[in-house]
Amino acid sequence: PDWVLSRQRAWGVPLTCFTRKDCSQGDPDFLLRNERVNRRIFEAFCEEGADAWYEEGAKDRFLAGIADPDEYEQHFDILDVWFDSGSTHAFVLRDRDDGPEDGIADLYLEGTDQHRGWFHSSLLQSCGTRGSAPYRGVLTHGFTLDERGMKMAKSLGNTVAPEKVVAQYGADILRLWVAQSDYTTDLRIGPEILKGVSDSYRRIRNTFRFLLGNLHDFDPKEAVDFADLPELERWILHRVAVLDRQVRKGYEDYSFQGVFQSAFSFATGDLSSFYFDVRKDRLYCEEGDGIARKATQTVLDMLYHRLVTWLAPVLVFTMEEVWLSRFPCEDASVHLQDIPTCPDSWVDSDLSARWERLRTLRRAVTAALEIQRQNKTIGSSLEASPSIYLDDPADRDLVASTPFADICITSNIGMGEGAPPEDAFRLPEIPGVAVDFSLAEGNKCARCWKILPEVGKQTRPDVCARCNDVLDRTV
Repeated sequence: PDWVLSRQRAWGVPLTCFTRKDCSQGDPDFLLRNERVNRRIFEAFCEEGADAWYEEGAKDRFLAGIADPDEYEQHFDILDVWFDSGSTHAFVLRDRDDGPEDGIADLYLEGTDQHRGWFHSSLLQSCGTRGSAPYRGVLTHGFTLDERGMKMAKSLGNTVAPEKVVAQYGADILRLWVAQSDYTTDLRIGPEILKGVSDSYRRIRNTFRFLLGNLHDFDPKEAVDFADLPELERWILHRVAVLDRQVRKGYEDYSFQGVFQSAFSFATGDLSSFYFDVRKDRLYCEEGDGIARKATQTVLDMLYHRLVTWLAPVLVFTMEEVWLSRFPCEDASVHLQDIPTCPDSWVDSDLSARWERLRTLRRAVTAALEIQRQNKTIGSSLEASPSIYLDDPADRDLVASTPFADICITSNIGMGEGAPPEDAFRLPEIPGVAVDFSLAEGNKCARCWKILPEVGKQTRPDVCARCNDVLDRTV
């Protein structure tokens, strides 16, 4: 009931009909049905467009020599524009040499108002003429509102022009705003929202800066086998494999918000705030060609290839820049790359549970250190040498089996015995864990910045034993 053949509007395709003046609508001869007349109209439309119907003398032109123009009336009703747009599936998909073999679209994409419009008229026409829908899937989106949820209008002065956003922030910021939004409902945009999007973009860009900076001297031929990677590296690859499935499923479901949020949380939470932070010491202070540093670079290389291809459909220009920064060939483009697959062997649920618990324990330590940092007792976590008290024997075994000081980025860390001091730090959400703060003892290594008693006792008096050995092998 919402749309009919004619709405008497000034736009739409004309109903090319002639009717007899001396007949009623119920008479079989009321409507002129003549193949020769139809052919003339068809040829005129092909050459001149639908406006040929409105030209002066059009009735005489189309009927001359076939029917008496004085006996017929030319009609100027129009075929509803929805019917016109609904027929696009025929000439866009079906009647083209380069169209799909079955003439069916994979996806129709439009706003929510098209449920009763283009989507509906296309469905009715295709079912009527072909017996099937013209599309396999339909995706609808909401409309763009201002930051307060108000409809945009020039009179209100709340419009946001896409070209102005691109000029101020760049096209990728506009694309990222879309990817971060839930397009199934109305979308909001404005200066404050765009500032938040810009911050997300900056953090993602910093992740890639770290990757590129630490892969400049990496040759894939030097990659360490998966079986020889340390636990932390294998846990990161487990996270990558799990996330890869989420990203692929997100793209299949057109869940761009889910794709970006998953990739963003991983890049900023698991990587920048944890893995990169922990492995900076290994990347910067271990022997350049040593197995420890190469193991980390191997994982950074795997992260690079997956992150850049995961995000390429969203941040198209930035990911191209990231790709060409590392592979500056004329024919190179990230948009010619497939997302690399992740072997099933990367998935390790037991390892994942182990490192999730380690991160939980680490959070108690870092929270305790943050208080000391706020109190100006320390400036860096490497100035600390705390003790951790664990009620659960399994937690004590877990911490003892790992380089927990490196994981917490402290110069040292002790395992507390017995009951913790009354003033020990505790997080209510992590029961059975207490942290007693102490300053690290010794001198600061000029190379790795750890504070250790051994600094000043090496052949190089200003470095620790590890850094002294590395310098002996490389200098």
